[in-house]
Amino acid sequence: MISFRYRLLACTSFIGMFLVLLAGALVTKTGSGRGCGDDWPLCSGKFIPAYTLESMIEYSHRMVTGVVGIVVLVTFLYTWRRLKHHREALGYAGGTLLFTIIQALMGAAAVKWPQQPAVMALHFGISLLAVASSMLLVVWSHRMKKGTEKPPSDSVPRFIYSAAWGIWIYCYGVVYLGAYIRHMEADGGCMGWPLCNGQLIPYLSGASGIVFAHRVAAAVLFMFIAAFYVFVRRGTFKQPLSRLRTGAVYALVLVTGQIGSGGLLTVTMNNENVYLFTSLLHNVLATVLFAVLTDIAICSWKHRKVQSFSSS
Repeated sequence: MISFRYRLLACTSFIGMFLVLLAGALVTKTGSGRGCGDDWPLCSGKFIPAYTLESMIEYSHRMVTGVVGIVVLVTFLYTWRRLKHHREALGYAGGTLLFTIIQALMGAAAVKWPQQPAVMALHFGISLLAVASSMLLVVWSHRMKKGTEKPPSDSVPRFIYSAAWGIWIYCYGVVYLGAYIRHMEADGGCMGWPLCNGQLIPYLSGASGIVFAHRVAAAVLFMFIAAFYVFVRRGTFKQPLSRLRTGAVYALVLVTGQIGSGGLLTVTMNNENVYLFTSLLHNVLATVLFAVLTDIAICSWKHRKVQSFSSS
């Protein structure tokens, strides 16, 4: 029996991780990464920093990360002491803690030693994995409460299992490319949407080439998810395809919203306040989409395991 206290703790961990990711995105978008100089964990050598916008944004991000880190640690310890016989829950809680530690260390390293955009983009990618792990723990605890998290009783075709993980990996690459564009400050490489600088295929070099590649990759991701939905919709298995169908619908809606928010990013680029909002919206949709695809991939893995065992 999963207690209400544990479910509340898992939800708090997830919400906290989500706030950490958004705070990190805010730091990047406002250029506040050096708001505390090269000091860590202090800010410009002080426990309470000077009142400047950049230092307050950066230091608030650190404070939120610290508090959430404690919540994540408590969640893991609770899971280890009370629910370690549930390997899935232990894996999700442990994954959240591991990725939280890694992202905190990467954040500290970025302050002490300036990093290349490719490394800074990986920081967002690690945060994405931490949020996904924490969300999976919430979903698991909810399904356990409802009694819908049962041992696999049916299996999915091999191509669905392969497609689910292929889409998951591909989505991670698309999101990473978007984060790389932000840290390269190449957002303005393509003016206009859906055309890029008024052209169907722009000059494929520099900022325009990177942004155009991201747009094409996002369009391909939409086609992959739409095809996956068609495949699971045609399936004749009652379980687990019903769960995969639901996840595929969510993923299709989210990737559509993600592409739309990318268009909004372009058209609001000249309005700083609106652009900040659309940028955060873009990050939110990307994070939730990745988490949903993670759940789909894990569901297909569980049922793929049954198939392999039964055939041996």
